[in-house]
Order: sequence, then structure tokens, then C-alpha cells
Amino acid sequence: MRAVQALLITALMLAVAAEAQAQARVVSGTVVSSVDGQAIDGAVVRLQGAVTGTRTDASGAFRLDVPAQSTDMLVISHPAYDVLDVDIRGRTTVQVTLQSNVRFNQYGVAVPRKPLEAEARDGLLVFESKDGDYKIWLDLRVQMDGVVFFGDTLNPIGNGVEMRRARVGFKSEFARKWYAELDMDFADSRADLKDAFLQYSPVEGLALKAGNFKEIFSMETNTTSRYLPFMERPMVTRAMTPSRHAGFQVVYHKSAFFTAGGLHFQDVGGWEEVQLRKDNNSAIGADEGYSLTGKVALMPFYRDKEKGLHLGAAASYRTPKTDDRPGAVRLDTRGISNINRKKYLDTDRMLDVDNTRLTGLEAAAYYRGFRVQSEFNTARVTYLDAAKGRENFRGFYVFSTVMLFGGRHQYNPADGEFTQPRLGRSWGDVELGLRYEYLDLNSREDGIMGGEGEGVTVGLNAYMNNNVKLSLNYGLVNHDRWANGRGRLATGLDAAGLPTANPKLMVTPKGKAGEDFSSLSFRVQVSF
Repeated sequence: MRAVQALLITALMLAVAAEAQAQARVVSGTVVSSVDGQAIDGAVVRLQGAVTGTRTDASGAFRLDVPAQSTDMLVISHPAYDVLDVDIRGRTTVQVTLQSNVRFNQYGVAVPRKPLEAEARDGLLVFESKDGDYKIWLDLRVQMDGVVFFGDTLNPIGNGVEMRRARVGFKSEFARKWYAELDMDFADSRADLKDAFLQYSPVEGLALKAGNFKEIFSMETNTTSRYLPFMERPMVTRAMTPSRHAGFQVVYHKSAFFTAGGLHFQDVGGWEEVQLRKDNNSAIGADEGYSLTGKVALMPFYRDKEKGLHLGAAASYRTPKTDDRPGAVRLDTRGISNINRKKYLDTDRMLDVDNTRLTGLEAAAYYRGFRVQSEFNTARVTYLDAAKGRENFRGFYVFSTVMLFGGRHQYNPADGEFTQPRLGRSWGDVELGLRYEYLDLNSREDGIMGGEGEGVTVGLNAYMNNNVKLSLNYGLVNHDRWANGRGRLATGLDAAGLPTANPKLMVTPKGKAGEDFSSLSFRVQVSF
């Protein structure tokens, strides 16, 4: 009996082995080059998922045992060629052509390659190499605004809708220490240059920048419009803090300390400004002017992600530029909405100016979803003729916001500004804000009286996700009798009861003159 059992077991094992042998097979083939059709020696041929395989010989031939339970996909690779996957189901022989991994530019010159992987990060499309040595991403932004004005005004204000911004940005990091950015705006049916610069960071915390970009002066001005808590920046920052200019800048930050300094020149972004600069250069050979701008900030809780404190001070020495009238300086701003094109607060052109000195103090603090921020700014204008005296202007703002559903404010110590808030719910979050702002462009009655104004804004932001933000702002604005838009806007009534822009002819009581109105604004923003 035992002999019979042993015989049966042996027969069964032989049958299984024969079946396995029948299912296993040998796959052979040749591998040639797409460049010249010649055989490729030393190409690695392996089954997908296998660690080892075989190599082609001098004639490009190979043979590979394919077990019955293995994958039916070959992976063929060579340092000089692209990796190729070959499906071998039902096949015992294959003829393979590998594509050369050498690529050529438009001039026929061979160039190095670096494969990039694409993924979405906080709603932005990013392409990055596996070694992290090269990264490029898109930064696109569209903002559509609308506003309705309320109030019995002396000068009619038109309601409306506009494309506030239509930005296209390309940003790249390469060779680990280099960064470049190109940003254009098409909102006004024309192309305006925004950011266009190259940045080099030789050591951690140090950045050297050249090109067209924002001078580091005001926290609110430097904050990107994507992350502003209110639809428009405060009047004082729009009238008295520098924005984008061509130049050079050095930024250094370490631990709780941040500092920046730069040499800046013209505004090269707007078509009109560029043409005026060129015309003035051609007609009278005027120097373009320059600015020296610096800032320091302390961030005591820079390690803490839940709370933070920012204390900063900035200064800028500026000679007149030639993107307007040579030797002239003008401070002005629109109201609490960009759709209302009237500039109530306006010094007009101050002529024969030697220099303007700007100073700024700023403070901000946040704890989880609560944030408070304020800036105080001054501008002193000095004429070439000392007998004309000096003009002094000032303004400030203060606001607070709170994330209502568990969101957190995020602060970037490398730039000294706030970035995209962290949302508290899977569906997004809601932010509520309140701001008071004040701007005084009245220097002295025998000098410049550009008007005084204040405003209160209540803002509501609904973050639907990292890409979509809906904003609603209700604002009140109050101007004095001198806020007449360079004498073109009525701010009170004369003795005959007629509207007048001349404060000296007004009989309207003090505190009653000037345009006062309110507005309700909305914004639909998408960034991707």
C-alpha cells in the first residue's frame, strides 16, 4: 500500500512540474536605436517589478525566462535612451526600438533633460523634478468686482462692475539657489508688467534680487492681493507707500530678525509711465531719479505657529522720477473702491522737488484665527528752493479680522507678511474683518492742501477652498472741504447755494463740507 501511495505522489509532482514547465516560456528579441537603427549593447531587460534581469549582447539580442506567474510586461532601459515598457502577453519574440534621451533645442544643439512630475499644491499647478533641483509653477488670478454707491453726493458716482485683476504669473526655482518670476496683468485690456525679476540665495536667509518688483516698505502693500483681508488696500498705503519699481534689493532674515534694503529706479510696468519716461529722456535728457529704501522688523514668536508678533520700521529717500513731469511729485488715491475713478484726495503735482522722505511704523499680531494689524506713515516733501518750505503728510490704518470656523492665520517670517490662511473646515472657512483708515494730505494753507479723509470698512470673506474666495465689503467714507480732486470736485455750497470746489468760497459749516458716501462691494476671486 505504501509503495502505491509513493508512486501516486511522485506522479502528481511530475504532472505539476510538467504543467508549470508548459506554462513558463522564454522571450527573446533584439533592441536597436531610433537614431541609426544599430543594435544597442548593454541594455537592461527585466520583468516589471523584478530586481534583476538580463542584458543585450553586442548584436542587441537577449533571452529571458518568463515564469508562469510573472508579469507580462518587460522594462527595457539604457543610460542613453528613454525607458520603454513592452507588453509580451502571447508573445515569445519582440523587436524593440529605444528612443534616444538626447533632446535638441530650436538651434539644433543638444540640451540636458530633467523629467518633471506634475501635482497640485494648495490649488496651484506645480511641475518639479524628482531631485528637487528644478521647479516651475503657474500663478493665475482673476478678480471680478462690483459696487453700488449710496448717499446724496455733490458729484455723481457711477455704479459698475470691472475685472479688477487678470494676472498670469510664471515662477521657477532652479539650481536650488535661484528663483525667477514673470507676472503680467491684463485687467485693463492691455498688458501691464508686474513682477519680473531674478533672485539668488547664496546662503540660507539671504536673498539678492534684481528686476522689477515691490520695494519692501509696507506690510500691506507687499502682501499679495490674493490674501488681502479687504478688497482694496487702505488709502494711506496706496497714496504714500512705494510699490513696484526696477532696481536691486537685499533681504536677510534669521530667527526673529528681518531686514531689507534696496536701490530703486523707475516704474517700468505701466505703458503710460514708460512712454512719459522715454519722452522726458528724449526731450530734455532728464535723469530718471532713484530711491533708497530700507526696513527692519522683529518677530519675537517666529517659532510659534499658533501666535505671532511683528514690529517693523521703514524709511525711504526718493528723488523725483520722470514717469510724470520731471521734478514733480504727486500724492493721490481713489476712495474705498477702484471702480469710482474720482481721486478726492490729491496734492496735484508739487513742482521743483528735491526729495521726498517716507517713514513707516507697523505692528501686527495674531493668535490662531484672530489677527490685528496697523501702520502709520508720513511723507515729507522738500523743494529745491528752501524758501518754499516743506510739505508734511500723514496717515494710518488699523484693522482686525477673525476666522469664524477654526481657520488659522499664517505668517511668513522670510518676507515679513501674512500668507494664505489655513482653512478650518473641509468646505472652507469664513473671515470677518473691521478696518478704520485715515489719510491727511493737508500740509499747510499757504502750501499744499490735498484733502483729508477717513473710512470704515466691514469685510466678509468666504473661502470656498484654496482656489475660490468670495468677498463682500461695506464701506463708509468721509472727506473734508479740501478733498476736491485738484479743484475739479465740488465739496460744498457757496453763498448762492451753488456747488463749489473752492473751500474759501464755501458757506457749508465745517464738518459738513466734503463728499461723504457709502458703498457695498463684492468680489469673485479665483486663483490657480
